[in-house]
Amino acid sequence: MNLNLTLIAQALAFASLIWLIATFIWPPLLRAIEERQQKIAEGLAAADRAKADLAAADERADAEIQTARAKASEILDRAHAQANQILEKAKADAIAEGSRQKALAENEVTAMVQSARQDLRAQLGSLAVLGAEKIVKREIDAAAHRALIEELAGEI
Repeated sequence: MNLNLTLIAQALAFASLIWLIATFIWPPLLRAIEERQQKIAEGLAAADRAKADLAAADERADAEIQTARAKASEILDRAHAQANQILEKAKADAIAEGSRQKALAENEVTAMVQSARQDLRAQLGSLAVLGAEKIVKREIDAAAHRALIEELAGEI
């Protein structure tokens, strides 16, 4: 066995193995590594875009919340104003109704006073006739002297 021949055969086998690896194995392996690096880079870029989109969405959400709060505040203010307006109208209506009721009561009292005066005048006329009858000591015909009695009651 020759040591040189073994060494040359091993060198040739090693060179052919390097050639096979460089030709058939190394290019697909590099392509796979490059594809993986590209996917990782795309994933990182997508994550950055998602982070930026999330920040923009948060800003839009905050703006929408502020808008909603402003609208809610405006609605509450309008509701308070409307409630105050309704209260003022109810107060005015109550005052008007009270005035109307008071006027009706005053009219009723005035009518009752007039009726009482009429009754008093009629009774006074009867009493006057009775008094005159006693003074004259004779009967006075109330029907015949009705006009005189009414005139007397009107003066009273």
